[in-house]
Parts: sequence; C-alpha cells; structure tokens
Amino acid sequence: MSGSIPFYQKHHRHYDRGYRSRETESAISQYQQSSSTYSSHSSKSEGGASPLPKRAKPTYLAMDKENQIIGYVVPIFREYHKRLNEDSLMHTPEFVIKPRSHTVWEKQCVRLHCTISGWPEPRVVWYKNNVSIDPMAKPGKYKVESSYSVHSLEINKCDFDDTAQYRVSAMNSKGETSAFASVVVKTPCLEYGVKFETHIVEKFGVSFGREGETLSFGCSVIIYPSLQRFQPEIEWYRDNKLLVQSKWVQMHWSGDRATLTLSHLNKEDEGLYTLRVITKSGFETHSAYVFVRDADAEVAGAPGAPLDVQSLDANKDYVIVTWKQPAVDGGSPILGYFVDRCEVGMTHWFQCNDTPVKFARFPVTGLVEGRSYVFRVRAVNKVGMSHPSRVSEPVAAMDPADRTRKGTSAPWTGQIIVTEEEPVEGVVPGRPRDLSVIEATKNYVVLSWKPPGDKGHEGVMYYVEKCVSGTDSWQRVNTEIPVKSPRFALFDLAEGKSYRFRVRCCNSAGVGEPSEPTEATTVGDKLDIPSAPGRVVPTRNTDTSVVVSWEASRAAKELVGYYIESSIAGRNTWEPCNNKPVKGTRFICHGLTTEESYVFRVRAVNAAGISDFSQESEAIKVKAAIGKSFMPSPTPPYGITVLECVRDSMVLAWKQPTFIGGADITGYFIDYREVIGGVPGKWHEANIKSVSERAYRVSELKENMLYQFQVRAANMAGVGIPSLPSETFKCEEWTIAVPGPPHDLQVQEVRKDSLVLLWKAPVYQGRDPVNGYYIDIKEAEADFEMWRGVNEKATNKTFMKVCIHGESYVFRVRAQNKAGVGKASDPTEPVEAVTKPGTAEIVVNVDDDGVISLNFECSNLTADSKFVWSKNYKEMTEPERMTLETKGTIFKTPSEEDLGIYSCFVTHTDGASASYTLSEETLKELLKISHDHKFPIIPLKTELAVELLEKGRVRFWLQAEKISANGKIEYVFNDNVIHQGEKYKMNFDKNTGVIEMFMESLGKEDEGTFTFQLQDGKATNQSSLVLIGDVFKQLQKESEFQKKEWIRKQGPHFVEYLGYEVTPECCVRLKCKVANMKKDSVALWYKDGREIKVNEKLDFSEGVLTLEITQISKKDAGIYEVVLKDDRGKDTSTLNLTDQANSSTQLKIQSTEEGIRLYTFVNYYNDELHFPSSVENKPNS
Repeated sequence: MSGSIPFYQKHHRHYDRGYRSRETESAISQYQQSSSTYSSHSSKSEGGASPLPKRAKPTYLAMDKENQIIGYVVPIFREYHKRLNEDSLMHTPEFVIKPRSHTVWEKQCVRLHCTISGWPEPRVVWYKNNVSIDPMAKPGKYKVESSYSVHSLEINKCDFDDTAQYRVSAMNSKGETSAFASVVVKTPCLEYGVKFETHIVEKFGVSFGREGETLSFGCSVIIYPSLQRFQPEIEWYRDNKLLVQSKWVQMHWSGDRATLTLSHLNKEDEGLYTLRVITKSGFETHSAYVFVRDADAEVAGAPGAPLDVQSLDANKDYVIVTWKQPAVDGGSPILGYFVDRCEVGMTHWFQCNDTPVKFARFPVTGLVEGRSYVFRVRAVNKVGMSHPSRVSEPVAAMDPADRTRKGTSAPWTGQIIVTEEEPVEGVVPGRPRDLSVIEATKNYVVLSWKPPGDKGHEGVMYYVEKCVSGTDSWQRVNTEIPVKSPRFALFDLAEGKSYRFRVRCCNSAGVGEPSEPTEATTVGDKLDIPSAPGRVVPTRNTDTSVVVSWEASRAAKELVGYYIESSIAGRNTWEPCNNKPVKGTRFICHGLTTEESYVFRVRAVNAAGISDFSQESEAIKVKAAIGKSFMPSPTPPYGITVLECVRDSMVLAWKQPTFIGGADITGYFIDYREVIGGVPGKWHEANIKSVSERAYRVSELKENMLYQFQVRAANMAGVGIPSLPSETFKCEEWTIAVPGPPHDLQVQEVRKDSLVLLWKAPVYQGRDPVNGYYIDIKEAEADFEMWRGVNEKATNKTFMKVCIHGESYVFRVRAQNKAGVGKASDPTEPVEAVTKPGTAEIVVNVDDDGVISLNFECSNLTADSKFVWSKNYKEMTEPERMTLETKGTIFKTPSEEDLGIYSCFVTHTDGASASYTLSEETLKELLKISHDHKFPIIPLKTELAVELLEKGRVRFWLQAEKISANGKIEYVFNDNVIHQGEKYKMNFDKNTGVIEMFMESLGKEDEGTFTFQLQDGKATNQSSLVLIGDVFKQLQKESEFQKKEWIRKQGPHFVEYLGYEVTPECCVRLKCKVANMKKDSVALWYKDGREIKVNEKLDFSEGVLTLEITQISKKDAGIYEVVLKDDRGKDTSTLNLTDQANSSTQLKIQSTEEGIRLYTFVNYYNDELHFPSSVENKPNS
C-alpha cells in the first residue's frame, strides 16, 4: 500500500510483534551461550542458588544464608554453552528500593536498608549530615553490611545526637547516585507532662512552576516551650497523601524551618500541599496549592505530556500501563499515545505500539522474565509529539506469587541469577482454568486465566487461540513463542466482530487440551467518553482567584477527574486552570488578573477520553469578595428531633432552612453539648465533614447524660448561623416495641383539591420491621384533638396522594409494626389548598422519531433552578432505562419495567412540581403511537396491479392515498432495482399519487415478483405483484395477442370474421364485417384455395362483405376464404362449410295422446322438382 508515512513513524524505531520476537530470541540465545562458564562461577559463589533436585518443584527466587531474596532465577539446561555478554549489562547504579526514614525512642536501634542494582558492582558509602560514617571510629555504634544488592546501616542504642539526615551513595565506573532518609530520635522524659504550643509562621503561598524546573517552599515553625534536643515530627502531604523522600521530593528540617524541594517538576507534582507539624499536644497544619504548567513543546502546537504513568497487573512477560490525558492538546485533537519501555539500568527506550492508541490504558507484552522495566508515554496530534511523561516506578516481570511469597520484607532487587537444571521427563499439562476477557477495547482484548491444577513436572507456557463467533475454525495467535504469563493481549482484531478465545498449556512433553472457550466478545470500546459537565458557576474569592463549581458529568464511568479552563471574557483564548485532573465539583482557579472579567468551562476525563466542554459560565470580575461572599448563607435549620437513641449515640433529624441563601445547601454541621444540673456545657463538633442528609447519628455520647444539639447549614457562600438549641434529650437506649417517628415530611404537587405527602421511614424500627403507615390531617388552626386519619388501612409506601378542599392543613405520619402504631412525626408546616397561577402538569410526548418523553414546563424558574425527576418518588440520578434532560426524561426502550409514577420537582421555586402515572394501558397506547411515528406508513388507495394496453403493452400501477412532492419511488424486480430505460418506462403523478411502470412486452425473463417501494420522508410502504406460472403465461399470451391485433388493425381487417346464414329462399349467404378499407383495398374470395370470380362489384359502404350461394348442394361444400389487402397489409378470414350448412329449425318437443312428439322443419332444394319443398320430420310415437 502506498502513501505518506505519518511523521511519528519516521523518527522512531517501532516495536512490533516481529521485533519483540527477535528480541526474545536474542535473550534466549544469550542465556544459552552463558551456561558452561556460569555454572563454574555459580558453584564458587557464596550464598548462590543450588541446583534443584530432580522432579522437585522449582523455585525461582534466589536467597542468601539469611533467607533474604537476592535475585530471580532463570532456569536453563546443560546443552547451552555460551556466555552472557557482560558489556551489554553495564549500567549506572540505581536504587530499586530506597532507604526509609524512621522515628524511634532513645536507646532503641534502627536499621536503614536499601537495594541497589548496577554493573559493575557499585561501591556503597553511608553519610550522616554529609559526613561519611566510619564504623571503626565508633566500634559497636554503627554496623554496615552488604549482601549482594542489599545494603544496610544499623545504628545501635540511638541517642538524640543521632537525629540527622542520612545519605547512601552508590558509585561504579558508569556513574554515581544517592538516596536520603531521616532518623528522628525522641526523648520521652522531656515531653512528659509538657503541653506544647505550635505556631506556623512565614507560610508558603500558592506557587506556580513549569515542567523541568525545581521548586522549593516552606514555613518557619515556632514551638513553645522550646526544649533542648526536642524535635517535632514534620510531615508533608500532597492531596492528603503522605510524601516520602525520593529523587523527585526532598524534605529538610533545620530545627525551626521545614522546607520541601520538588526536583524536575512534572504535572504529577501539582496539587494541594500540606505541612503538618506534630507534637505530643497535637498538630498544626498549613496548606497551599502548587500549579505546574506544561513545558514549551519542541514543536509549536504539539500537545502537553501525559501524566501519572503507572504499571498494573505485572506478570512474567506482561504488564498494563495506564496514564492520564494532558489538559493541553496544542490546539488540535490528540490522535493517540505512544508507550515506551526501558529496562532498568539501561538508557535505550523502545516504542511498544506501532500506531497511536486513544485509550489511556495499554497492555505491554513481550517482556523478558526476571527483568525490571520502567515506562513512559507520549501524546501526538497532527502537529507533532509531546515531551515524554515522567517515567513510572520500576516493575519486575515476574510471577506475582513469587513477588509476594516472602512478603514485603524481602524486596525485589532486579538481579537475574541463572542456574541450571537437569532436564526431566515431563508430563503434558492439563487445561487452563477460569478463562475470561478482563478488558476489551477497539484496539485490543486482554485475556486472563488460571494455571491448570496438573502442570506436569516443569513450568508451563501457553498458546492462545481465537475463533470468529458462529464458526468452529480455531486459529493460534502466538504461533512463534508461547507466553509465560496467565495474561495475554490480542491485537489486530476486527472492530465490531465477535470472537471466542481459548488457551492451551504446553511444556517439553507436549501441548495440552484447550480450555473451555470464552463467551462471544465483540471488539469495541466498552467504556464511553463522559458526557459534558453541567452548569458552571464562578464565585468571587480573592483579588487573583475565583471559586468555580459545576454539576458533575452524568453517568460517567471510571471518572478520573475534571479539567477547568478560563478565558478573559470576549477573547475566546482559553488557558488551563489545572494540569492535573481534580476530583469533586469545586476548584479554586488562581493566577487571574485583578479587575478582569473571566469565563470558565469544564471537561470530564476517564480512560476512554476527554468529554466535550461544558457551556461557558457567566462572566465574573476578579476581585475579593465582600465579607464572606456576595451570596448570603442559609438561615438556621429548625425542628430538631430524635429519631433513635441507644446507649452511646442518638440519631437526630431537622427541617430545612426556610431560606437556603444564594446557592444550594451543600451540607449540614451538627454541634452538641452536655447539660449537667440544668447548666449547658461547651459546644462540641459532632461532624467535621458536612452531611447532605437531614438526619445524622451523633456518636460517642455518654449513657444517661442529657444533651442539647444545634445544626448549621452550609452553601457555597459559607456556613450559616446555628439553629436554636434543641430540647434537652437524654441518651438512653430505647426499648419500646413500636417504631419511632417517620421524618423528613415533604409536600409536593399542591393543587386546590389534592397534594402529595412524602416521608422517610423511621430510623428506630422497634421490635419488628415496619409494615405500614397512617397519615393524619387537620386544619392548620384546629385544636390538637382534631387530628383525623386519612387512610383506614395502612399503606406500605412512603408517599400518598391526599384529597383536600380549599383550606390550610397540616399533616403527620405514624408508623406501625406487629407490636402496634408508634409515635407520630412532627407535623408539617401549614399547606394551603390552592392551585398557584402558572401551575403546569407533566406532558407525555411522542416525537417524529417515535421517542417517548415526559416533559415539564415551569414558568417561575430562577438561575439556580434544577429539575429533579423521580420514579415512585425516589430520585433518579443515573437511571439505566432513561435519559434525563433539563426539563424532561426520555425512555430508552419503554417496557413494563417503566410502569410507575413519574414526578418532577423544581428547586428554587415556590414548590413547582407535578406527576404522571404511566399505567399498562397508557404504555400500550404510547408504544403504538411510537411505532407509527418511528415507522410511518404511506397509505395506499390501491395495491399494485397489472393491465394490458393496446399494442400489447403492460402497465403496472398503484395509487397512494397521500404522498408529498418529495416522495421517492424505487422499482424492484426479483430483489433487483430497475431503472428507466428502453425496457422500462416509469411515471409518478405527484398530484394524483398514481405510480406507473410500462413494458412494451413480456419475455420469459420477466417472470417473477414486481415491487414498488415508496418513501416520503420517514414514511414508507411497498406493494408487490407476483407473476409466475400459469398467471404469467396467460398474461404473456394475451400481451402477444393484443400486439398482433394492433398490427392487424393497421390495414384493412375484419371486425367480424366470415360467417354464414340460410335465407328463407334456401340460399346460403356468406358474410363478414370489415373496416379500415380504402379505395385501393381489394377483397378476394377463395374456395378450397381457388379464387372465386364474383360477378357483381363489391360495395364496402356498409362495411359488410357478402357472398350468396343459391341452389346450394353438396358440391358447394368446402373451405371458403376471404382475403383483404392493400399497401398497408392484409387480413384473412376462413370458414369451413363442409358439414355446417343446414336449413333445419331447432328441435322441438310436443306431448300428444299417442305419446311424446319430437319434430323440426327442414328446408331443402330438390333438383328434380326445381323448387323448394318443406318437409316435417316426425318420429314414430
């Protein structure tokens, strides 16, 4: 195939399957070459791995004398004789496991250890505060050990002077590297009985950096009292995740200042950084955000680098690499991503995929067992390639069972130790187990299985086979080399096709039986790109920042986070506010220009891709908010009640504030205080994180104590003032048998004659589960005794439609169980029975596409209003069977599962709400209408018919009852479309709806089915006519006859063919009726082929030609023929007068005295008498 090569293939070495196979073969050949020399070397090494005894189950972990893992064993056999190429293994030292910081008490011992790879073997030196440690200078204080790649420093009987930063340095001929760890020694006697006060001063603020730069920030810390040799614990967090010392992160504590240094910034470093200073008396924190912008691209317009590259599900020769998409695409869509790999200790990167992958997850296969790898990812668009991402953490290609067999105390070193094994007589392995498809995209499918129970006497490898669904033709996928891991990724599958897969085990003894095949799997992305986030609301914060909130993306699966962009209003130049996806639906955008107006938009991200942008927000001017916010906070909640009480906790409920402020309530905060002797104590927070429900369990209370509670509501403007203190409640366990009170009563759909009451089940169920509810009603101004029941029989639902009539009412609900009816809920606020102006109902609609939807219009919407849809009065947040839109809900595939009551409530209004009951009868009617709209039919007046015209022409026709001028007709014969031409003539009269098709004649090839297919917009119809067998032959015969008749009538022709009559005079008159005669036309008479000379001139004025035969006798019998002809043609008519001429009357019957009489009269000519005679023939009676 010719064509230009994409730019990203011109300068990169592609790592296709063939290349992977060649590299694997090269690695195997190196192992084969190293056997003879390495066997003698390993026998001399101390602590080396011993050969396994015959038929013993092999272990692939090499251990030293202390049973510590020092490497990974790759078995080879004695027939391999060449040595490994040592030059190819030389690389700079690298920390596979770095030393970890420790905090210990005085007189304790501490041990720092690390694992270092490198060739030649590196020299390792330990430092304390950058001064090398000499164990011989202080005998017994320090102990330095090195065992293969594991190095350790042990400090004996630590004292306060051992608090320091320790560094380990590794060096060989290829280079040098270092790692750090801190040791903090605490002195218990100094801290005992002392209360510390901690103050963080000179705080770091919001910081901005760029990829590749180094960023440092910190705080000064003042601790009172200042005790000599006392040091606090210093912890740094990024997005609430504890940071550890690494080559990217360095932490320093000088005694009064904590500093964090981020080397070679990457977008992974972006986030909220928190310094936590910990003492015995508690801790103090300070937080600020760090933003990391993309480095300048090598090519203008290239995308930003991907981020957060991770290696998952590592196995012997397989690993899944994941990453996050960048916020910056360079101005053109990202075409996909390239994944690169590099072996630990090497510097050469190999590209793993030939073409860009759009899915942010990719399986890398073809790894060499026992080696460690790091990965990076690059993004590409039509302009160019991004910078590579930060490399992932190293991952070893090894069996997970081997990695975890010794626990985390035995780190993986990345070293390969080659041993030799005696070949043994093997056993063919059994079937693999539990084969399944664990991931499927349009680019690849990943299989997973478990090894067979019967593996034989050696390790097994696997062959993978595929088969197109519906067939039984199995094809081996990895024909060259079997895989070692119980995972496999299949590429080059046809998108949209369905496949089945199975796996076979193999070893030196042979190939085993296949596993059970998987279910049919269709190749395609199973994860959809998220929908665009909803409404974006900016809020003033400071002179250089704005708080941006938005509605979450609906039905988003495996959501990674959101990207926010800003633009100065009117410029349409968008800049990213964050370069690392943020979770949640609120973000503070920093670095904005004071007094400038900005608009914002948001996108959602998951592994499938990045969503469309949300709608732009309204413009907001950047300046500090007045007070807390320009929006008011909510008023206090009220009506605090207890729903359940046990020995050490109470469940509270309360009512929503009467005014929620300028934005939706985001949560509630609850405080409590003890009441002792009637004197309230100090308020304490019951919850640190806000709760969204209007019910909460306050825990860790004291039994039999009295408590009061208060609740505060919060929105984007802040936390409102607290409610009035509640009544005093005693914390004692409820033991009553009946249920507690229902709670959270709400009233919706208020009309002049009805309303809907909603409530929530009681928290305290009583001795038995709740089995029903009773609703009580009374006029708002009526006395307590006027409560009356609405329902005589308990309802098991948590809603009820109540009929009312023109008054103001209050309601309450009581729950019952087997033991009886429980305490009533708090009553609702008074509700006036009136239908407010502009009240609308839910309308069901079926559009032209047959889509059934429920729609609700609200006339008094506000900017913050939202439509909340419910089914059976339970909110539908992410319904599977419906699509929620702003003002309506759309049924995807309506069925009986969708029957129920659908309601809609509009927030930030005066209670606008309505409901619609979808019954079985209504659903059937809607489905019929939907089908008619989805598949409309063009009505026909007549079905397709056929008729013969003159000249033998055949006309096929039908008439549509109604069809527009845009209607289209398709003519089909035997499933083949036919078109206007010599054989077929088509006509469509759009005024009358008559559709015709003409054929000059019918041939044998025209036998079959004729169909007219009509289309008018979405409406369709068709009509068919079958012409086969005798029906077709009869029509064809008539057509040919009509054609011949037409040709005959073009010249002189007979209208009535030759016939005869007998006159009373016993003459026979031959006559025929002719037409289209002219002066030159002649008529010739023939008898038995001889022309008859007619004495008189023929006259055609009457159009009748006659010939009289007088005195007829037997000699006049014969075949008579008349020929008409002129220059236009001729016509012939023949009459056989051999036995036909007679002059008898019809046979008659008569009844007489003698019997029945049959008779007739015959006229005949007698030659002898020369005159006619009349004879009556009479039979004997």
